[in-house]
Order: sequence, then C-alpha cells, then structure tokens
Amino acid sequence: MHAPPAPSTAFAVPPRRGRVRAYLADHPLTMDWIVVGAAVFLAVPLLVELAVHGRWWLFALLGIQQIALAGRRRSPWAVLVVIVAIDAALLYQSPNSSVMSAAIFFALYAVAVVAPAPVAFGASVLASVPASVYYAFVYTPHGPEIPDNARYVGLVAAVSVLLMDLLAAGLGIWVRGTREHQAEVRAWAMRHAELASAQERNRIAREMHDVVAHSLTVMIALSDGAAKVTGKDPARAQDVLGELSRTGRTALSDMRRVLGVLREDSGEVSRTPSPGTESLQSLVAGFRTAGLPAALTLTGAPLPADPAFQLAVYRIVQESLTNALRYARAVGRVGVEVAREGGTVRIRVENDGAARDAGSARLGTGGGIAGMRERAALYGGTLHAGPRDGGGWVVEATLHWNEGDA
Repeated sequence: MHAPPAPSTAFAVPPRRGRVRAYLADHPLTMDWIVVGAAVFLAVPLLVELAVHGRWWLFALLGIQQIALAGRRRSPWAVLVVIVAIDAALLYQSPNSSVMSAAIFFALYAVAVVAPAPVAFGASVLASVPASVYYAFVYTPHGPEIPDNARYVGLVAAVSVLLMDLLAAGLGIWVRGTREHQAEVRAWAMRHAELASAQERNRIAREMHDVVAHSLTVMIALSDGAAKVTGKDPARAQDVLGELSRTGRTALSDMRRVLGVLREDSGEVSRTPSPGTESLQSLVAGFRTAGLPAALTLTGAPLPADPAFQLAVYRIVQESLTNALRYARAVGRVGVEVAREGGTVRIRVENDGAARDAGSARLGTGGGIAGMRERAALYGGTLHAGPRDGGGWVVEATLHWNEGDA
C-alpha cells in the first residue's frame, strides 16, 4: 500500500538475555551480594596484610567498606562517599602499602548507572583525588633495590588510579545508555502496538458501518417494496422477501467475520470476502432488486488479485449505492463504472435523482464518505463526492496499485 511503512527496528532490538542474566535481573538482592563477594575476594591481599600486622580496626573498617556495597543500588552516592572515605583512611594509615581496595570501582559504576555522564566522570575524578594524592606525594617504594627514578613510580600509580576510576565510570555510563536505549525501544513498541490497536479499531468500525448501513438500508427498501406489491403481485413479493432473507443472512455473516477478529480464541479468521468482479455484479443486482435502477460497467483488465484492494473497491461502490438508495428520490438511472488502466483503477458512481427532504438528509453522519476517502487514501488515491452537473450525485475515486503492495 502507499501508507508509510513502519520504521525497521531489527537493528535496535536489544539482545535476548540468557538464563543467568535473566535470573540476576529478577533477583537484584542476589546480584548485590555477588558484588560484595567479588569485592571481598579482590580485597583479600589487603585483608591479609592488615591481619599480619595486627591492625584489626583497619581490618574491621575494610570489612565495613565491602559490606557497604550491598546498598549501592538504593543509595549509590552515600555508598560512594563512605567507600572513598574508608579507602583514604586505609591508605594514609597504612604507610607504604601498595594495595588499594577495589570497592571504589563498584561504587563508581553504581553512580554512573544512575547519573548523567558528566556528573559520573566528575565523581570519578573527585573520588580518585585521595588515592592519587597519596601515591603522588606520600607513597615511597621500598625494597632491596630502589631505582634512581623511583619518584616517578608514585606518579604512574596516581595516573593509573585516575584511569581505572574513569574506566569504572565509563562502564557504568555505557550500561546506562544501553538501558535507556532498551527503554526507548520498549516505549516505541508500546506506542506502535497502541497505534496498531487504534488502526484495527478504526478498520472494524469502518467495516461495521459499511455492513450495517448497507444491509439495513437494502432490507428496509426490500420490506417496503414487499409491502406494496404483496396484494398486487404475490410472486414478485415472494422474490423480494427471498432477497430480504438473503441480505439479512449475508449481513449476519459479514458481522460475524468482522467481529470474529476480536475473539482471542477465534483462530485464523478471514477478514475479507472475495469481492471480485462477480461480487460487484451481485452487489449491483441486489440493489436493483431493492428498487435502485443500477447498471454496472467494467472496462479494462480485471481488478488486481489482492483481496484487500478488491475489498476497497467493493466497499466504495457499496457505500455509494447505499447512499443513493437512502438519500436520493425519483432516481431514473444509477451508473456504476469501474475501469482499470495499468496500475490505476477509477470508480464512478452517479445518479440523477433529487435529494430527499431535510429530515432524511440529517440521517447521514458523513462517516460513510470519510470511510471511502480513507480506503482510497490507503492506495495513494483520492475520492470526491458531491452534486452532479445537471442534478443528482456523483462519487469519483481513483486508486493506485503496485505489484509491491500485495
């Protein structure tokens, strides 16, 4: 069809989570304690060093630092401040120690996940100040052989600390961006589903309008005609009543088909009849039985085989004839022309009748013409409905068909 296609999101759909990631996402508390365990494991060398030297209060302080990571998800900023403060205390109270706790990396990651990128990078720079200052100005390497350029070792360590903190923040920023992207994809999918639902409701409403308006109008006309000829021509009345019954059954079948798509347990429901050339001829014949002097003229190649396109043509002709039956009086002729020229199908339905009185005219709501215009627009076409030169009413529609629209 000529409606704009929905944007492709195949490149944007986030990858499917594995079982482990899905489990951890559904159990955040478990993930928090895994992080604590990882931090404790990385802090084992420092724990051993503090225990060997008998610095038990620093050992306890280091343990508190690791356990504080359990609250990183709920209070990331508070956890970061506590961990940086404890880390500074450990460094400055343990001279010449070359081991630093890794808890600060987890804390910076937690902050970067919830904070904008500039704020996260700023926090990583500030968090690295105590350790960087310690390694650059306080720490001195010790051992049996100290090279002459040992003073540069502290500077290298200070820069390394800053880079590692920035790396931890960068990882958190990347995760934050990924989550925001996934949220945008989900939001787009929800909006797309809502739009599709609205379009489906509009489609069902349009179909119901066409089915009910056409069927009831024809049935009323048939019943009025049967009442008039019952005494004069019983055989003719019998034919009219038979057509009335067939129209009612067809309307009931169409309503079941249209409403069937609303049932979740309905399975595959055919949404369209087979409104080809034969259906158009039957449609016009039914209106003739109802008393409308309609004649069908088909020119050019047959309609495209696509059922949706055929249905659009069928409904436009049906709605035009229904309006003529409802609103026109003293109709001498109704002409229906359907012509195909290559990929263009032109529809013209005109009658020479006069408009009924104002009270009858108010029965229309304009929904039928709007529905016809929507159907034509789906195929890049246009529709005009209005008074005809010389009296009467005319509906002209142009629909365009491309083989790629199937």
